[in-house]
Amino acid sequence: MYLKRNRTIYIVAGITDMRKQINGLSAIAQDKKSEAVFSGAYFIFLGKTRHVMKILYWDRTGFCLWIKRLEQETFPWTRKKQGIVEIERDRCKLLMKGIDIFREHKKLEYLTVA
Repeated sequence: MYLKRNRTIYIVAGITDMRKQINGLSAIAQDKKSEAVFSGAYFIFLGKTRHVMKILYWDRTGFCLWIKRLEQETFPWTRKKQGIVEIERDRCKLLMKGIDIFREHKKLEYLTVA
């Protein structure tokens, strides 16, 4: 899947009913981040089984919906129960491959050598 470089990417925290299609998912995106819905930002949703990911975005003429299903394993997901999390394009690409970006090591900063 090609992700345009200048687009903001939002993970919609929590579990989404994957029976929802464009209308239902766009309503959720509107509720979570109304100012970004028609900006071309990507909104990523994950279902209960964590096998299916949906990505919704506006392309100036209408909404587009991408669906990715992992045949084995599950997608990693944020531990937040609600709200949205903004991520960078490179981290999104890792997430779509099933790599857990939420457990990556935090950058450590020290003032002195111990």
